[in-house]
Amino acid sequence: MPFFQFVIEPFSYAFMQRGLAAGIFVGILCAIMGSYVVLRGMAFLGDALAHAIMPGVAISYLLGANLFVGAIIAAIVVALGIGAISRNGTIKEDTAIGILFASALSLGIALISTVNSYAVDLSHIMFGNILGVNIFDLQITILFSVLILAIVALLYRPLLVVSFDPILAQTMKLPVNLLNNLLLVLLAVSVVISLQTVGVGLAAAMLVTPAGTAYLLTRRLKSMMLVSAAIGAFSAFIGLLLSYYLNVVSGSAIVLTATAIFFVVYLIKKGKR
Repeated sequence: MPFFQFVIEPFSYAFMQRGLAAGIFVGILCAIMGSYVVLRGMAFLGDALAHAIMPGVAISYLLGANLFVGAIIAAIVVALGIGAISRNGTIKEDTAIGILFASALSLGIALISTVNSYAVDLSHIMFGNILGVNIFDLQITILFSVLILAIVALLYRPLLVVSFDPILAQTMKLPVNLLNNLLLVLLAVSVVISLQTVGVGLAAAMLVTPAGTAYLLTRRLKSMMLVSAAIGAFSAFIGLLLSYYLNVVSGSAIVLTATAIFFVVYLIKKGKR
C-alpha cells in the first residue's frame, strides 16, 4: 500500500474524522494548559482533577442527568476547594490536592458501587471513546477548547506573573487568588473535555506528557506552549492511525505515542550532555 494511502485511508470514515478533530483539539488544549502544570510542579493536579470528577459522574448517572455536566461541576468544586484550602499557605497546595483527590475519588467509588450493573456510559468516562464522538460532542469539545484557549491568550501575562512570581503579582496589585482559582477551573474543565477522548485514567498524561517533552526543548512559556500543542496534536493523529491498524484502544494509543515522543527527546537530550 502506498504511504499516502496508508495514512489517509483510516480517515475516509466519518467517525475517524470526528475522532481526529476531537483528538487534535483536546491534544492542543491539554498540552497548552499542561505547560502551567509542568512549570509549577503540579503534575499530580491533573491526575487529581481527572479522578475528582467521579462523584459528579456517579451522581449524574444515578439521577439520570447529563454525565458531562456532573463531571464539570465536580471538577470545578474540587479545583476551587484546592484553591481555598491552600490560599493562606497554612496547607501546601500539593497537600490540599492529595486530600481532596482521595476524598473525591472515595466518594465517587462509594456512589458507583451502588449501581447494580456496570454501566457502559461509566466505562466511556473511565477509558474514553474517541471513536464514538458525535457531532454534538465535537461541537462541545471545540467550543470549550476555543473558549479556554481564548481566556489563556487574553490573560497570558497576568497568569504568567501569578504562576511564577506571586510576590511580584501582589506588588502589581493583580487579583492573585482570583487568577489562581481561574487557572484551576480552566484546568478542571480541560480535564473534563479530555474524558471523551482518553478517559479519566489517561487524562493526566495528556496534560503532563506533551508539556514535559516541550520543557526539554524550550525555556520560554510561549514557546513551550506552541511546541507542546504541536506534540499533542501530532500524538492524536499518530495514535488514531496506530489504533486503526493495530486494533488497540485509541485513547491509550494517543497517550503511548506522546510518551514515545517524550522518551525519544529525553534520550537525545541526554546523549548530547
